[in-house]
Amino acid sequence: MENGKYKYELHCHTEETSNCGRTPAAELVRIYKERGYDGVVITDHYSQMTFKKTNAFKAGKLYEKFLRGYRAAKDAAGDDFTVLLGMELRGWCSPIDFLVYGITEEFVENCGNLLFKYSRRFYKIAKKQGFLVVGAHPYRMYPVLPGIKVIDGMEVYNSKESRENNLKALARAEKYGVKILTSGSDFHRTNHSRFGGILTKEPIKTNADLLRILKSGDFERITNEENN
Repeated sequence: MENGKYKYELHCHTEETSNCGRTPAAELVRIYKERGYDGVVITDHYSQMTFKKTNAFKAGKLYEKFLRGYRAAKDAAGDDFTVLLGMELRGWCSPIDFLVYGITEEFVENCGNLLFKYSRRFYKIAKKQGFLVVGAHPYRMYPVLPGIKVIDGMEVYNSKESRENNLKALARAEKYGVKILTSGSDFHRTNHSRFGGILTKEPIKTNADLLRILKSGDFERITNEENN
């Protein structure tokens, strides 16, 4: 906890799943526990950063690779630390990343290949399933930005982004009336130095807790702007 509030990470990657991840899931859990977090959402890449170009057409059959990091984190967490499953989805030949919250192992095992379900089509699936879709670090690939009609929220603080890009994301969200404004560390490596996430008044134990709190806006963003 931090200042009497619960502390959660909304954007992190594991070595077991994401090809760009450099920290094993158990080590990730240890680091976040040491930093006073009460839980994490594992948002490994569902993209070529996991399945690579040669596996793009059979990504739907490789769900065990996608779940590997999440499952390892769950095994390492113990009873006092929450680990939830999310994803950072990027469609085939697209530069845009979406953070997806509320997903389950069952969904991943049965959803087929998501790489070819582009933003509008996937958003329809997400709404039917009750998921939340958040535009990740929207100015990283500027000027290619996520469409406002295919997101529920926007990551307005990403600890790997410049202060300028984070402020641009916040301004865009406010301009278009985006209600869910999130923060994440975008953790990949053990030596990660700036952290994000959210502070909540109540614990998050389940997907239902996470979705309800994000929708309500009853949380504080961790920004660490002083380190940017």
